[in-house]
Amino acid sequence: MSTLKFRNITASVDDPVDTWPFEGILTAVERGTLPDWRRLAAAIRADPWGPVAQQVLEAVELSRPYGTAELLTTIVERARQHAAAAERDQVADDIRGFVARSGLTQQDFALRIGTSRSRLSTYMSGKVMPAASLMIRMRRVATQAQALRGKPGQDRG
Repeated sequence: MSTLKFRNITASVDDPVDTWPFEGILTAVERGTLPDWRRLAAAIRADPWGPVAQQVLEAVELSRPYGTAELLTTIVERARQHAAAAERDQVADDIRGFVARSGLTQQDFALRIGTSRSRLSTYMSGKVMPAASLMIRMRRVATQAQALRGKPGQDRG
């Protein structure tokens, strides 16, 4: 249970954190307790680049609260790192799906998208992120190869 009190704002501490105005976020950063910071952390993990994360960083920069500044900044940084890693995993998953859906070997797929098999492997593992234009090309090659496989008498070339 929070002992936090808002003054001069219409929001309630019981409202979802993402509905609090900046003054509410600032109050939680400056005078909140562990339960309040946990609520902020949950909102930040849900949307690491969203408004709550941005407002928490602004509040920390504005007030420099002793002890909580590092804690809250670290929460934002870790949430963003975790989200970026999940996004890399999703891109790698999508690429593996394109290759599988195409029915081509990795070597043939790489040649069709204009790269080497070893570079394709780095994309498939998530070690390297391809450009957006290359993702579009991969999707197109996978769709075209899949369509050709489905048409009898057509060359797979």
